[in-house]
Amino acid sequence: MASRRAFLAGLAAAAMPKPGWAAVGNPAFLAAGKTGEAYEICGLSAAGEILFRQPLPARGHAAAAHPLRPEAVAFARRPGTFALVLDCVTGAVRHRLTPPEGRQFNGHGAFSADGSLLMTSEVVAEGSAGRIGLWDGRTYARLGEWDSGGIGPHDMKRLPSGALVVANGGIATDPGDRSKLNIDTMRPNLTLLTSDGKVLDQAELDAGLHQNSIRHLALTGDGVAFAMQWEGDAAEPVPLLGLWTPGAAPVLCPPAEAEMFAMKGYAGSIAAGPAGIGITSPKGGSVMLFDTAGAYLATHRRADVCGLAALDSGFLASDGGGALLRVTAAGMEPLASGGPQWDNHVVPVGVAG
Repeated sequence: MASRRAFLAGLAAAAMPKPGWAAVGNPAFLAAGKTGEAYEICGLSAAGEILFRQPLPARGHAAAAHPLRPEAVAFARRPGTFALVLDCVTGAVRHRLTPPEGRQFNGHGAFSADGSLLMTSEVVAEGSAGRIGLWDGRTYARLGEWDSGGIGPHDMKRLPSGALVVANGGIATDPGDRSKLNIDTMRPNLTLLTSDGKVLDQAELDAGLHQNSIRHLALTGDGVAFAMQWEGDAAEPVPLLGLWTPGAAPVLCPPAEAEMFAMKGYAGSIAAGPAGIGITSPKGGSVMLFDTAGAYLATHRRADVCGLAALDSGFLASDGGGALLRVTAAGMEPLASGGPQWDNHVVPVGVAG
């Protein structure tokens, strides 16, 4: 039987406020990177200040921030077999998630609004059929999975309604070397899932754009902006940005004709906010900006730029040289330098997805 002292100590511990994101400086964003040979994930302020750094065992891709607790789930570069739940206060690895036999993580995840459920993008290793893994948001035990509604799911975003939008990229890959197996027949789609995994809506691109893999998403009110990567003829000018409101057809957003090839067919990241929508291309060394309706505004050049997140005014961009920049339609200005070699994404803390 527990002693009275132990009982009272337990009551006191239960009454103590649980640490929140304020305990690590209220970061606005999470971003993975590499310093020397060491991989890490960092918390960033809106001004580009590094608030905390935690090590990763290998290259990271994206992260999911718990909506209440200062925990970040860092995902391996796809196709990956690890996701780490990090205590961002102490740096401790609270949990290490491993997909079930025959599954691989695909780089992204999202929490439910109350943090009780973590959803992860996954593929069946043989064939790349899409799955959404379900994990208890407290214990991180595996609960089950949903069908993602397509091949090769990558990014996902939770709408204010609680429904989940999944970017099914459409590409089947070899589980060992990531070689692409179905470029001629790929069919990317956007799938809207209910909070219990049922398909509410799906959207595909026109047949002539079936090789435009839908990869990354940004919330735009009741819908999403989506960024694509072209797997077809490099000489074809194709739009790499689209908008989708469930219940309607996708709307593609081409840039100015002179900028059609600036991104070399590859949009690596996307963000949407008060200043509009931005997409980046590390291959093309470009940041391309659009207004909130998808009309083209500007293109700015920056070598190896990829990470992008919305600010109250403009965007925060990261590059492989360790720089963070503020981006507006008027241009780019440095915020910070000397950081890690930033990887693909800058992920907002405290928002859906």
